[in-house]
Amino acid sequence: MFTTKPSKGRLLIAEPSILSDSSFNRSVILLSEHNDEGAVGFIINKPSKYTIRDLIPEIESDLIIYTGGPVSNENLYFVHRVPDLIPESIEITNGIFWGGDFEKVQELLQNNDLNKNDIRFFLGYSGWSKDQLQDELDTTSWIVIENKFQNIFNLEDKSLWKDQLMKFGGEYQIWANSPENPSLN
Repeated sequence: MFTTKPSKGRLLIAEPSILSDSSFNRSVILLSEHNDEGAVGFIINKPSKYTIRDLIPEIESDLIIYTGGPVSNENLYFVHRVPDLIPESIEITNGIFWGGDFEKVQELLQNNDLNKNDIRFFLGYSGWSKDQLQDELDTTSWIVIENKFQNIFNLEDKSLWKDQLMKFGGEYQIWANSPENPSLN
């Protein structure tokens, strides 16, 4: 049904078939890198219980940190849309950038020059070795879609996965409306 190939900047939507996977259940992932060596991405719809201030107390910011994935989840990563303010950034796609000078980010946060519509922080990332993502696509773990959102930073976290499944129609609408924990149904 879906033929979009994974590439840098596209989104991975978790198939209902991986509902039992606690790391990726109901996830939407922004692919920040995809090449012959593998793929890297960040789960963009799972806010954690932490803010920047919780991890770096000298930064007085309440920006939420998201759970980026199960790999290196003790490390902080970020994507943003302000490369003119954050040098050394790597463009992912159309106005979305990954990383950059973290000292500059700290300064911008201290001066309130960044807000939740400019930047998103992640603990950990989602990673796939060579051919691993393709294997998961072949076993219907993911749906790849073009990122057509104007600003991924202001998307509604709680309904993003459901909203995407509803667009697919058919049996996806049933899964989209199922409770997060079916045993509570």
